[in-house]
Amino acid sequence: MNSELSSQQIKDIGEQGLLERLQRFCPPELIGDDAAVFKTAPGQSLVVTTDVLVDGVHFSNLTTSPEDAGWRAAAANLSDLAAMGASPLGITVGLGLPGEVRVSWVERLYQGMTECLQQYNTSIVGGDVVRSPVTTLAITAFGQVNPSQIIRRSAAVVGDAIVVTGVHGASRSGLELLLHPELGQNLKDAERTALIRAHQRPQPRLDVLPVICQVLASPCPMPIAGMDSSDGLADAIIQICRASSVGAVLECRQISMPAAFGHWLTKEQALEYALYGGEDFELVLCLPQKSALALVQYLGQGAAIVGNIIPGSIVLLHDEQKKFPDQVLNLSQGFQHFDD
Repeated sequence: MNSELSSQQIKDIGEQGLLERLQRFCPPELIGDDAAVFKTAPGQSLVVTTDVLVDGVHFSNLTTSPEDAGWRAAAANLSDLAAMGASPLGITVGLGLPGEVRVSWVERLYQGMTECLQQYNTSIVGGDVVRSPVTTLAITAFGQVNPSQIIRRSAAVVGDAIVVTGVHGASRSGLELLLHPELGQNLKDAERTALIRAHQRPQPRLDVLPVICQVLASPCPMPIAGMDSSDGLADAIIQICRASSVGAVLECRQISMPAAFGHWLTKEQALEYALYGGEDFELVLCLPQKSALALVQYLGQGAAIVGNIIPGSIVLLHDEQKKFPDQVLNLSQGFQHFDD
C-alpha cells in the first residue's frame, strides 16, 4: 500500500467509496440487496446475536491494532453463538466513523475480522456505515443449531457440576502488560507473549460444541446450561444461577488460571483477574457430574470443574484450604458499562 493510499481519510472517499472497498471482504453472491438471504439446514434454528464495541471502551490504539480490534470484535460475537450451542453462518457489521479516520485503518479492521471468521468458514455478509463522533463497531452474528441442542442459561439444576473450558484471567493480565510494560519482569518472553495474545486474539470456543455430543452420549444429553465468560467467570456463574433459580459454590483452588500468574501476581490478584477480568471467551457449562468429568478429561488444557450447583440463590466462593474467607459473589464486583 503506497503512502498516498494509506493516508487517505474516510471523508476523502465518502460512504460509497468506503462501501466499495469493504465489499471486497464479502462473498459477492450474498451482497448487493437490502439484506442477505441464506438457507439453514432442515431441522435447524436460526440464532442471532448483536454486540457493540466503542473506541476507548472496548478497544484502544494504545493496546490494540486495527487488525486485533477486528479480530476481537468478531470473536466476541462468535463466542455468543458458541454459548448458545450454535454454529456460525455469517455476520453483518454496523460501523460508525468520524470523517477523519484513515481508510487504511478501516480496511485493517475488516482484515482482522476476516482473519478470525475464516477459521470457522464464516463471512461478512453485509452491514452499514454512518458518520459518528466516535468510532463504533456493531456486529450482528447469525448461527444455526438443532433445537434440541440449544444451550440456555436457565437449564442448570441442583447437583450439576460447573465446567469451564479453559483458563481465566489471561486476557485481563495481557491488557495490564500492554498498559504497563514494566509489569511482569519475572515472566519469560513466551509467557508474556501468550498473555498479550490472549487479550488481542481470543479464541471463541466453537470447537467445544461437537465435543459435547461426541464425548458425553448419543443422542446429546441436552439440555445443558451455559454461557460464555466474556464479562468474567463470576458474572457467568451468577447469570446462570439467576436464570435457573439456583445457587452455586465455587472452589478457589479449582479455578484454572495461566501458570504464568505464579511468577508475578499475588494469589489475591490472580483470583480477581480470573473472576472479574473478563474477555476470556471460554464457555461455562452446567451438566451432570459424570458427563462433566468426561468433558473435562477430553478437553484438557485448562478445562476444569470449578464448582457445583446447589439449592438457594447465593453464589459462594469457598476455599477448602481456608486461606481465603468465604465470599458471596455479586455482579457489582465486575465491570458494569454505566458505573461511574
